[in-house]
Amino acid sequence: MGAKGKFWILTMVVAISGLSQGVLLPLIAIILEEKGVSAGINGFHATGIYLGVLLVSPFIEAPLHKYGYKPIILVGGGLVAIAIFAFPIWFNLYFWFILRLLIGIGDHMLHFSSQTWIGAMSDPSKRGRNMAIYGLFFSVGFAIGPQLVNLAKVNANLPFFLSGILVLIAWSLVWFIRNDFVGEKAVIRKISFWGSIKRFSGVFKMAWVAMIPPFLYGILETGLNATFPVVGLRDGLDTMMIAMIISSFSVGTIIFQVPIGIISDKFGRGKMLPLLTGAGAVVFVLTAFVKIPIFFVIFFFILGILLGSLYSLGLSYMTDLTPLELLPAGNILVGMFFSLGSIIGPSATGMMIGIFGNQIFYFVVAGILLLGCLLLALGGRKEAH
Repeated sequence: MGAKGKFWILTMVVAISGLSQGVLLPLIAIILEEKGVSAGINGFHATGIYLGVLLVSPFIEAPLHKYGYKPIILVGGGLVAIAIFAFPIWFNLYFWFILRLLIGIGDHMLHFSSQTWIGAMSDPSKRGRNMAIYGLFFSVGFAIGPQLVNLAKVNANLPFFLSGILVLIAWSLVWFIRNDFVGEKAVIRKISFWGSIKRFSGVFKMAWVAMIPPFLYGILETGLNATFPVVGLRDGLDTMMIAMIISSFSVGTIIFQVPIGIISDKFGRGKMLPLLTGAGAVVFVLTAFVKIPIFFVIFFFILGILLGSLYSLGLSYMTDLTPLELLPAGNILVGMFFSLGSIIGPSATGMMIGIFGNQIFYFVVAGILLLGCLLLALGGRKEAH
């Protein structure tokens, strides 16, 4: 199979992974809210996936170098499928938290391996575009996901079963790809846990500024998918409307992700990122004053345009700043910063809502975006010198 076929199978796998996350975050947030679980615990529970990512991150680079890309994707996809099918077996907060951890571990193996593979096989002049297409497919999955939440009205377990079956279909496609290794011509070095830690610090010194966008995107994604449903329900929006508002963010992302990736190839990611995050902060503040549901849809669509590409832009930015042999370590770091943001997102916003009420959600996210904008502007200036 040629590079093109490989690229499309990998993007397909990522789309379905996005779909499974897009279903689970709001679905579980709504189930827990309806069962009377507090916003703080609900928010913390949502961090399970991202704690899984952080747990597996330091141990994932060595097997990738040793076994190649394909086995890592297969093991990761298998874990995700098993965990999704296990949700309906037993409703228990601790059991569900462990399942979320497993999904985090599996998802990260799958993403890390496929995005490193795509980054390594892409020509530098098309890297922004390819990463944007990869991000786009994840976003398409993520946009469809919340719509499956409505199937819970037919049968409470239907969303779990359907997303589990889709993950299995994507997983079976990966068997058809030929395995590749990091740097085919390079000697496959033994990479130890401590060796990985040293490489992380090397990448961080070179490309710390590229870690800010995935960190911000993590805060955003989980804030929107895990905290916003709670805010929406308490503000009197119904679950259909909440699913539509969350999906409108993804639709904005989908339509503009590839054009923004191409523009960033042309003008440089260091210039684009502060503009996008600064504008996003302003729109978030304005959203706090919205009262009419359809305006939420419009504002979240605009936020999707401005902020939906942060992850893929950060990934391309890191790839621009990092030598090829450090790319796997760089990709892991991007995933770790995304996860840190994803853990801080629902926990911080969930707690703040408990103390200050619903509207604080928008101001907290806007403040974090503004801080990110300033750091990106400073880091971009240093890169230019």
